[in-house]
Amino acid sequence: MAQREVKQAFVSNLNGTSLGEVALGSFLAPVCLILRAFILVLYYQAKGTLPLPLPLTSHLLLDFSVLVIPLVLSCTLLSSILLQVIVCLTLMSACVFCYIYRTSFLSSVWPQKIVNLLQSHVQFQQVPFVTLFRVFVNVKTAISILAVDFSVFPRRYAKTETYGTGVMDFGVGAFIFANALVSPEARRRSVSGSKMSHITKQILSIWPLVALGMARLVSIKMTGYHEHVTEYGIHWNFFFTLAIVRVLASVLLVVLPAGQLWLFALLISGFYQFALETSELKSFLMHNKDREKDFVHANKEGIFSIAGYVAIYLTGVQIGLYVMQPRSQVKDCLKMLFILFLGSLLLYAALFICQTLVEPVSRRSANLPFVIWSVAQSLFFMSCLGLADMVILFSKGACCCRFLPSSMNFEEKKLTPLAYKKKGEIERLCLIQAVSRNQLLFFLLANLMTGVTNSVVDTLSCSNLFSVCVLLLYMFVNCLVIYVLHICGITVKFW
Repeated sequence: MAQREVKQAFVSNLNGTSLGEVALGSFLAPVCLILRAFILVLYYQAKGTLPLPLPLTSHLLLDFSVLVIPLVLSCTLLSSILLQVIVCLTLMSACVFCYIYRTSFLSSVWPQKIVNLLQSHVQFQQVPFVTLFRVFVNVKTAISILAVDFSVFPRRYAKTETYGTGVMDFGVGAFIFANALVSPEARRRSVSGSKMSHITKQILSIWPLVALGMARLVSIKMTGYHEHVTEYGIHWNFFFTLAIVRVLASVLLVVLPAGQLWLFALLISGFYQFALETSELKSFLMHNKDREKDFVHANKEGIFSIAGYVAIYLTGVQIGLYVMQPRSQVKDCLKMLFILFLGSLLLYAALFICQTLVEPVSRRSANLPFVIWSVAQSLFFMSCLGLADMVILFSKGACCCRFLPSSMNFEEKKLTPLAYKKKGEIERLCLIQAVSRNQLLFFLLANLMTGVTNSVVDTLSCSNLFSVCVLLLYMFVNCLVIYVLHICGITVKFW
């Protein structure tokens, strides 16, 4: 077999992992966030100031070491002991938390401190938890798209062939969901001009995605780069899916009532599942020997899966509308977290019923179970990140470390010019803010670096240790480029 065919076979005919293992992975990023915050708190308690010495270098290395390296190791060398890794990191964080508790204030005032914090008013620097969700989905995607070509990456984490739940399968649905959370409709931006002009504007705004999709298509065909045809088809790719979903959803959002988007998402995915069950559509999508007939046959997965992705997008907009409602107290934020978590549990219950009575999850067709799973797991991941942010906020109040990076701050009447400057400096040194500033560029850079790495390194013959070193170097280059742009105040916009 040629090298290209060997690599294609390496990522084909896979069945995924369990729902529980995918959900377990949702705990790692929040625990790493808390650990990073506690390290900064310990330094603040010892020195009485932030940022760290040599701030440009030290904060990048700290964020990369605590937030990125564990994610790389968790899907490579440490994938078989993921639970133990999360437990160890949690115990480390708990020990540091106990130390902060003992050194911050007496145990006798602890209950009153909790009451005061719950009743405190908060200010949001960005949409709570959403920025964290979008950034970590992007980072995990960047890791996976290269790691999947190495043998150290567990095959159960890769995209499934027909049915199953791989970590990368969730990544696709989560990427769509993350974009919907910050869409203009979720931000309650009013439509300027007529509805037709708004739709025209949305169509014109997707030209970068179409251009990127065309560039990827041409580069793959010209270089002979390996591709998994049953993901999207011969000519289709994820950029085209993003573009079409954006346009179709924008059209629907102009006419659909904002409060019932979840219902229309259910109707779309339900009718699509009905079509799969009652017609020849399912066998048409799963049959792989008719690619040469026409464009539709060649790209059937990419074309028909749009129905499922539109349903995910509409649901994401509905969740975004809820999450972005004004909240001023800590207890209101906790209530929101509880509702998101409860919604996740209910959707998992619905998923169990669907998989029992209908069919298993299929990213290939983006069926109803895939839509439910993508939303359920996204809500669960958001809940975990939100809980981590609340722990960090509580740590801010406990040690009076107002400059600790997080989505929320306790409300302050007026900051002094020096305090305002220092607060902005800490945010400028945060890798999460850097990725958030140029998310599409980070995704594009990861795709480009993946292609370059595959052309230079024989990924299948690498040892496990060498594979991890390559992945860490690849992620460090991606993060460094984005970090430098952020430090320089550069935002790369494609529209």
